[in-house]
Amino acid sequence: TTTTTTTTTTTFRTKKILPPQGHSFRPSSSSSPCACATRNNAKNGRGGGGGYIRRSGSVVTAATASASSSSFANGGGRSTDFTKKATATTSTIRNNINKKGGGGGKKKQSRGKTLIVTAGTDYYELLGVSRSADTKELKRAYRQLARKYHPDVNKEPGAEDKFKEISNAYEVLSDDQKKAIYDQYGEAGLKNGMGGGGYGGAGMGDFTNPFDLFESFFGGSAGMGGMGGMGGMGGRSSAQARNRPTQGDDERFDLEIDFLEAVFGCEKELDVMRLEDCDTCSGSGVKAGTRPSTCGTCGGQGQVIATVRTPLGNFQQVTTCQACGGNGQTSTPCPKCGGDGRVRKSKRISLRVPAGVDSGSRLRVRSEGNAGRKGGPPGDLYVFIAVREDPDLKRFESINISTTVTIPYTKAILGTTVKVRTVDGTVDLKIPTGVQPGATLLMAKRGVPKLGNPNVRGDQYVKVKVTIPNKISNEEKALVEELDKNQK
Repeated sequence: TTTTTTTTTTTFRTKKILPPQGHSFRPSSSSSPCACATRNNAKNGRGGGGGYIRRSGSVVTAATASASSSSFANGGGRSTDFTKKATATTSTIRNNINKKGGGGGKKKQSRGKTLIVTAGTDYYELLGVSRSADTKELKRAYRQLARKYHPDVNKEPGAEDKFKEISNAYEVLSDDQKKAIYDQYGEAGLKNGMGGGGYGGAGMGDFTNPFDLFESFFGGSAGMGGMGGMGGMGGRSSAQARNRPTQGDDERFDLEIDFLEAVFGCEKELDVMRLEDCDTCSGSGVKAGTRPSTCGTCGGQGQVIATVRTPLGNFQQVTTCQACGGNGQTSTPCPKCGGDGRVRKSKRISLRVPAGVDSGSRLRVRSEGNAGRKGGPPGDLYVFIAVREDPDLKRFESINISTTVTIPYTKAILGTTVKVRTVDGTVDLKIPTGVQPGATLLMAKRGVPKLGNPNVRGDQYVKVKVTIPNKISNEEKALVEELDKNQK
């Protein structure tokens, strides 16, 4: 008896791993690739010669073979002889992909057809590392990308989704077992619990909260502190950071001043409510006569570690110690400040408002804000200026002033001198002969001093408004008629 075997091998990208389906196999009760892979292995063990191999995390080689006689126990003990020839070609595969819109799902196959699969997310490409990258390269890549796409920093659309994908990729590639499964079966292997060894269906596709992973890197821990105990927790340094002196918050004060005060500057007395060091405990927050002691719950680290056993190993979750609030110490709080070390008091502060300020100007008074914690430096006081409007003088372009004068039509014809109010007081302004209604006259250097450079001043612009009477006497009418004749 002569047995002829024909084998065709096709390599292509995959997103889902689906088992090759043949005429001689009964449909499995589970669509899991794990169960189908097991059935295929059983076939190989009975001389079927078929194989289904995952390579490099994203390439699948599907092979089918024929045998003159082979049997496989299927279902209720029945055996079926089958002969199967691999007839699919590369062009057939491409045509099938086009018909299915990319081949993202399971395709019903006739005898001799090859399984069609598509590419999924490449975790290596996502992190920008090679497949031979070691732990240091993975950590370095994750740190850079996590900082770049963290939603608190990156407000672009899609940044948070990108951040989560990066965290998932690092979690898989940094764990030896998950990485091995991903390299062999891809994402589908993680989601469907492939890999054998008792890990099927053990939640291999479940990922850690990406923000917890980020905090383990940048929130004071010295290492991952997660899957399999990859490093120390750094809790003591975190507690020390909380007990360090910190600068106080800035304080805001709103000040309203008159128009001329804003032009030339002024002195103001401000009553500011702010946090100051408690004089009872000298800012320590501890009751007088007592001393803080090491927290018995966290041992002074400020953090507690909860360990959960999983099929993948021990998972350690770090949380802030509730007993000490993360300080690593417990103490009897000061009755006056309640343990904060600061109390709110009012203080009078002298402020020099410079010339040239305007509504919206902000003045900074250094070290006059709220007191810092644990002896830290105080914040600053920011004074926001609001300027009351003047009924006659209008400010524009920061340093210029405009005003309006009204004269009768006879004065507009003959010319005159009028009194004009300026920021320096009342000044005589000469109106030239024949001035037109709406004309604007310039009074140089009568404007507002420039903020920060009071030697430079703006100008004042005077708009001339001419009034024409509604009624005139007979004598005035005769004069106007005579003037009209002379104009002709």
